[in-house]
Amino acid sequence: MITPLLPRPRLRRLVRLYAGLTLYGLSGALLVHSELGSMPWDVLHQGLARQTGLSIGTWSVLVGALLMLLWIPLRQKPGLGTLSNVVVVGMTVDLFLWLLPETDSLVARVGLLVLGVLVCAIATGCYIGARLGPGPRDGLMTGLAARGWSVRLARTAIEVAVVVAGVLLGGTVGVGTVVFAVAIGPLAHLFLPLLRMPDETPETPLPEAP
Repeated sequence: MITPLLPRPRLRRLVRLYAGLTLYGLSGALLVHSELGSMPWDVLHQGLARQTGLSIGTWSVLVGALLMLLWIPLRQKPGLGTLSNVVVVGMTVDLFLWLLPETDSLVARVGLLVLGVLVCAIATGCYIGARLGPGPRDGLMTGLAARGWSVRLARTAIEVAVVVAGVLLGGTVGVGTVVFAVAIGPLAHLFLPLLRMPDETPETPLPEAP
């Protein structure tokens, strides 16, 4: 049942949210599968997976849930999109890692990298544009920004920390990680206004893309 608490248009907003989260899981799987370097948070998830035997998607869910505990002192408020982000992204990363075929071709791996970054930008536009709550990682960044950090400093500090931790645990950093870091901002900036849902409530600022 679609709750009346959701702003209109409700069905389109939910479709946009879950399509975006599914695509986000696909993008993470494409980057991991390229073996050219994962996105920063997946470097951490991959490192944890290699140390424990749990899947990358499982660690994505666990880390997302732990991050939401940090929202409490930061006084961030989760939404349906926040809770859905924790579960759906982790599940779909594992699903697509299982579905994607193995390849040893460098050309194919570069193609997976490029496609992964592009899909992530589209996914970001969809799930943030649905305006049903930021992801747990976004909320940590905006929570620190509300405490006096600049958004740039908060995002940089968080992502550097997770990449370093991920590398120490055995996660893969490479050219793909650098390409993602450089390209995702401009691409998300392009897709956010194109995929943003109309809102009947007063305008609220969008969070910065992950």
